[in-house]
Amino acid sequence: MSFRETTSSKGSFLSILLLIISGELVFILPYFLSRVFRPTFLDVFNLTNTELGSLFSVYGTVALFSYIFGGSLADRFLPGKLIAISLLLTSLGGLVIATFPSLLIMQIIYGYWGFTSVFLFWSAMIKATRIWGGNKNQGQAFGFLDGGRGLVAGVMGTLAVFIYSFFIESDVQLNSIEERQNAFRYVILFSSLIVALASVLVYFFLNVKPDEKKVFNSSIYSLTAIRKVLKLESVWLLMIIILCAYFGYKVTDIYSLYASEVMNYNEIDSANIGSLQLYLRPIACVLFGFLADRSKSSISWIIIGFIIMLFGSALFATGMIKSHLNLFFLISIVVLAIGTYAIRALYFAAMQEGKISLSLTGTAVGIISLTGYTPDIFAGPLMGYYLDQFPGLLGHQYIFIYLLGFSVIGLICSLRFSRIIR
Repeated sequence: MSFRETTSSKGSFLSILLLIISGELVFILPYFLSRVFRPTFLDVFNLTNTELGSLFSVYGTVALFSYIFGGSLADRFLPGKLIAISLLLTSLGGLVIATFPSLLIMQIIYGYWGFTSVFLFWSAMIKATRIWGGNKNQGQAFGFLDGGRGLVAGVMGTLAVFIYSFFIESDVQLNSIEERQNAFRYVILFSSLIVALASVLVYFFLNVKPDEKKVFNSSIYSLTAIRKVLKLESVWLLMIIILCAYFGYKVTDIYSLYASEVMNYNEIDSANIGSLQLYLRPIACVLFGFLADRSKSSISWIIIGFIIMLFGSALFATGMIKSHLNLFFLISIVVLAIGTYAIRALYFAAMQEGKISLSLTGTAVGIISLTGYTPDIFAGPLMGYYLDQFPGLLGHQYIFIYLLGFSVIGLICSLRFSRIIR
């Protein structure tokens, strides 16, 4: 059954709103807190950058298998129930890390999150968004999704920084580690509560399904379905495009650390940098989503996104952005973030251009994600190694050199994708 036969117009506003909210909140605990509060996170959990990277590696390893098996699940069941259960299970992990457990327990929790936030969630969310967008609004659908997720992340970041600063003395450096842990505990518990509340809303109010129910049963997890997907060159190219783009997204984890270690910002100001750059995400995603639909080409704007990301990473890789250049630092962050978020907004929208059937969406997303999200496994340890072995500016330069290389590879694959769909 073709995509055109299954869904033709956009779904309800409430449905995309719930997808946006759940799409970001499910990753608040595994990723968001360490991204916005990285210097604080390392201190209160007594972790090195390498140890934090190991947590992400455990998460990514479990997620790797969850992508492929969760993909078939999304092709057989309606997404609302899968997403709701995922959110609830993910929120429970926050109650454990709020006790500031040992590294081993943290690794177990991150492995648990790798299952709860991917197996039941990821492919279901992508398929629901594709259904919501209909035939002619895929750019808008995924632009709204990732842009809205960015807005949710920005709001959550602002609230989290406010909560942390409310329970901490004005001069952060004067607080003991116990006082900082106590303040951060409120941030963790608040985040867990919000995720749990979202699961209730999704369970009762998310109503996204195709026009014909049999679409959910037409792609049972089988070798036949996998073979169909793997025959498409567009699938292989999307694997690499997403891998390169996602590495760029993983680098956003160290924006706040760069502000702290290189630009000499304090904990609160560094967290604000990590939070405020998230507000660029909805602007870039929605803008590029509309542009993609207007031009009827997602891949053309993905190419532009990689060019912007390449330029932004080159600025940081040179090492010219130092503590006395605050305005230059902010401008460079804006440039790099816009390129990164523009690509994120559109790479799944390109599935329609790549002639990937809606009935095979879950399986395709699982297979594409299997490779595309491998930075979950290697990016954290890689960045942690360089940040610990080469403290300060040099360690960050090495990371941005890697990003520069991934930008080039992603650009080449995007150009190839553009050529084959013509």
